[in-house]
Amino acid sequence: MSLRARLVLIVLISLAVAVVWVSNVWLTERYTETTRTRAELRSALYSGNLISELQRNSVVPLLLSRDPALINALNSKDYTASSQRLISYREEIGAASLMLLDADGRTVAATVRERLGETLRQAPFFVNSLRNSDTVFTTTQTEAGGFYFTYSRKIENSGQLIGVIVVEVDLAKFEASWAGISDAVLVSDSEGRIILSTEPKWRGLSEQEALGLVAPTSAIQRAIEATANWASLPAEAFFTGDSVLRQDARIPFQGWRMTSFTTYASVRERVNGVLALEIMGFAILLAFTFYVISRRATSRSMLFQLESAELRELNAALQREVSERQKAEAHLQVAEQTLAQSSKLAALGEMSAAVSHELNQPLAAMKTYLAGAKLLLQRKRPEEALSSFQRIDDLIERMGAITRQLKSYARKGGDAFEPIDVRQSVSTALSMMEPQLKRRQVRITRNVPREPVIVEADRVRLEQVLINLLRNAIDATKSVDQPQVDILLTADDSARISVRDNGPGVADLDKLFEPFYTTKAPGDGVGLGLAISSGIVTDLGGRLTARNGTTGGAVFEVELPILKGSKHDKETGVEAAE
Repeated sequence: MSLRARLVLIVLISLAVAVVWVSNVWLTERYTETTRTRAELRSALYSGNLISELQRNSVVPLLLSRDPALINALNSKDYTASSQRLISYREEIGAASLMLLDADGRTVAATVRERLGETLRQAPFFVNSLRNSDTVFTTTQTEAGGFYFTYSRKIENSGQLIGVIVVEVDLAKFEASWAGISDAVLVSDSEGRIILSTEPKWRGLSEQEALGLVAPTSAIQRAIEATANWASLPAEAFFTGDSVLRQDARIPFQGWRMTSFTTYASVRERVNGVLALEIMGFAILLAFTFYVISRRATSRSMLFQLESAELRELNAALQREVSERQKAEAHLQVAEQTLAQSSKLAALGEMSAAVSHELNQPLAAMKTYLAGAKLLLQRKRPEEALSSFQRIDDLIERMGAITRQLKSYARKGGDAFEPIDVRQSVSTALSMMEPQLKRRQVRITRNVPREPVIVEADRVRLEQVLINLLRNAIDATKSVDQPQVDILLTADDSARISVRDNGPGVADLDKLFEPFYTTKAPGDGVGLGLAISSGIVTDLGGRLTARNGTTGGAVFEVELPILKGSKHDKETGVEAAE
């Protein structure tokens, strides 16, 4: 080995030692400080989330205590619609549950049906609400050791007590989110009693008693298993020595306090991981250096041993290999052209079948309208017959639009996108299916918001999807004595159109959207409707899903993004039509 090569190796080894030493010191300090800062930020975030949830639910009892519908129900003793009204409120505010109690403490309406009829006259939240004229917050411990938190307020009419409204706040959901981070978190009330915790056995105890229970291996093991990030840490790592950071924070609500324990054990692992990568990098660099040095020496020795005959043989072998590769490439091009032609023929067959499937619907509707127009003309009612002819003209335009969509199956759509109101598309689809609905006598329920639900989509293609779903729902109820199809349109971050039937449901959901898969009898369909609908919804930027309902039947849901910048009131009402 030459002197120059030796100097290069010495410099590389010295550089590796220096880099690893400096990285160890710097990364240890940085990750330690980062762990401490993140623990402080998480503690502040946890506290803020609790306060936000409590404040959001604190105003609900005041609003519900003034609800005319609930007051009328308490006065008239008619609670048939009260539970459904509470359920609609709970979905809007995100509370755990809502209950309406009469003056005797009996549950007359609730979002949890099992609680109807319960007598809660002795419950702390009922007693506290009677003693105060404002909203009262109550913390109640269950027999299992957990806690639930309620806001309650009495309802008066002309100065007379007629009932109590109770709002249960869902704080237990924060325990699950806390358990997903490498923290052990507890929240204690003004008396020092732990009311929320990532460790179930801590609830109801003081902090000193709770930490005393951690010493047994079984208790701390449950806390470790609460999150996968703790699984590799020893049990004593949480509460011994300097490896644990304790954070205390005051929650500005009835004297509550939050305490979190964060382990530093991961700092060493993260530092060692980076150092291992550095050492591996320098090892690879050294190996490459040795390889270059040995390769140069070998090349010099082999250079003098090679003969011209060997070079000619190598050249001939290379020429043969090039010739073989050229032949293989020529065969590959022929195969690619054949495959491309086969794909074009297959695509043409699918598009032809799709057009045939989609034209069956307007053709069937035209046949029904023609029969109705003929009957009206025979009865000397030409004005009503003209209405049927106008609908037939609309169907002809739709058939033309469907045929013009042939090219959309071969490429992504988007040229005909425009802002449309989904409610109008639902109405148009129902109008298209009107003859089939009258013939089958299917009961249709439609729930849509009062405010417009604006999306950017192709109107004709969206209506095509809705008609396919309605037709499938009607076909699915052929064996049902009282067929019913429910249409629900909701809007928040996205528009959701749900079509539910009371048929037998879908046996194989995995194959439902595959082309040519159908459960219908031969001649009733070719199995392309749902596959086409799924492709259309995907082109519109949404998704089409299916599931079986909890009470039977199938549920198809179309989800489309709301058009950004459109006016949408979050407090939209709902109107129903049958």
